[in-house]
Amino acid sequence: MSPLMKLTAITLDCADPVALAAFYQQATGLEPHPGSGADFAGLTRGDGLFVGFQRVDGYRAPRWPDQTVPQQFHLDFAVEDLDEAEARLLELGAGRPDHQPGKGVWRVLTDPAGHPFCLVRG
Repeated sequence: MSPLMKLTAITLDCADPVALAAFYQQATGLEPHPGSGADFAGLTRGDGLFVGFQRVDGYRAPRWPDQTVPQQFHLDFAVEDLDEAEARLLELGAGRPDHQPGKGVWRVLTDPAGHPFCLVRG
C-alpha cells in the first residue's frame, strides 16, 4: 500500500523569518527559496522538502523544558560528531539549555527563535 500522505513542508513561527532561515541554511546547507521575503522565508532540499519560517506578531519563544510556553514540536538532525556539530551550531547562534535528558546519546539545542531541536548520532 502506498502512503496516504507525503511530507512536503514544515513551517516554523518566529519574529524574524530572514534571520531564522539564515541560521538553518548555514546549519543544514539547504538552499534559500527564491520567493523568500521579510514576512516569510524558506529553504528547499533537492527532494522537494520545504522548510518555511513565518513572521508572527507577538511571537513568544518556547521555554524548554518548562511548558509555560510549550515547544509544540521539535526537529531532530542526524550528525556524525555531537561535539563538533554542537560547537558549530553554538557559533551560528544556537543556544544550549541546561536540561539535557539525552545522557550523551543526543543533545538538545535551541535555534535563535527559541525552538528546541535535537542532535542525534547518525
